[in-house]
Amino acid sequence: MEIGMVDDLKNGEMKKFTVEGKDFLLVRVDDAYYCADNRCPHMGGDLSHGILQGTVVSCPKHHSQFDVVDGHVVQWTEFSGAKLRITKLLKSPRPLKTYEVTIDGDKLLARLDDSI
Repeated sequence: MEIGMVDDLKNGEMKKFTVEGKDFLLVRVDDAYYCADNRCPHMGGDLSHGILQGTVVSCPKHHSQFDVVDGHVVQWTEFSGAKLRITKLLKSPRPLKTYEVTIDGDKLLARLDDSI
């Protein structure tokens, strides 16, 4: 499925797009493009309003961090100590769902049909 054009984003930018009512995040880092669910798996924060540092996106709600390359959890929340342990008991860390992006000419393509 076409999700954008290579010139839609500058290096280090990200944007939200919606397909069939589901929000996704498109990210550009150098000449690589990444696509992921836009909702944080911790508390559903809108990742497009977060901060991107390299390939790591931070959720604006509790600063959970995920690598958009493969979705692995870098940091589950900004909490520490007992508060972090309780948070992990209530909602265990889950990776961010990511989708492979390919380039066809100037078009960005991703297979999203398994998630919508």
